[in-house]
Amino acid sequence: MIEGMGQEERRPEGFEKIDPSFQTTVRDHVHRTIRNAIIGGRFATGDKINERGLAEQFGVSTTPVKEALRQLETEGLVEALPRRGVVIRFSSSWAEEMILARAALESMIAHLAAKRIEKPADEELTAIAEMMAKATGSADADSLITLNEKFHEHIHRSSRCGYLAKLIERQQFYDASIRRVIHMDPTEREKALEEHTAIAEAIVSGDADLAERQMRNHVVRSGETYLNIVFGNKKDI
Repeated sequence: MIEGMGQEERRPEGFEKIDPSFQTTVRDHVHRTIRNAIIGGRFATGDKINERGLAEQFGVSTTPVKEALRQLETEGLVEALPRRGVVIRFSSSWAEEMILARAALESMIAHLAAKRIEKPADEELTAIAEMMAKATGSADADSLITLNEKFHEHIHRSSRCGYLAKLIERQQFYDASIRRVIHMDPTEREKALEEHTAIAEAIVSGDADLAERQMRNHVVRSGETYLNIVFGNKKDI
């Protein structure tokens, strides 16, 4: 699927054919799957993408693959080069910038959520944090992945930030496989629970500045864990 460059251990396995029951468009599914593979470290920086090979693995024509790659190029993850085709541009430094951008956006959303949250949304946020505590205690990685997404989505809705929430979509850099690796670490689970609980308490109490600071610290720290897993980074952001 990948031609030429890149480390052998980063070469991705084949993708499954698309289930017709998916409600997303073929292009969206292809885009999301390739994007997750890139951000999850399954491609190395500089790897060349074989469009026809991808299309065969997905069981689709090359059209949705080309469309997905054009979208990924607007996100800066790949680049179309003359006489070389499409190559991977995602790297450790690019990932670090994505993490910092997400930290800025998430922290401001948390700030506004603390100002705008109302009942019963505040009670629901506390309930999600309590469910995260139970899942952490039982080392249920799959539940933690789901609850983590639910936690942040609930804060987004409570903030009523349509524009900021839209901007943050491009800063989502974890896929399920990376989240599972992170949540399998007992130390990471406990630290994440501590951070999520502190964020929830700050938002529910209406302390916007504290919520902003807690969220920024959480996103940056978890981002460093991601960089260590995918790129082997040893330095802090």
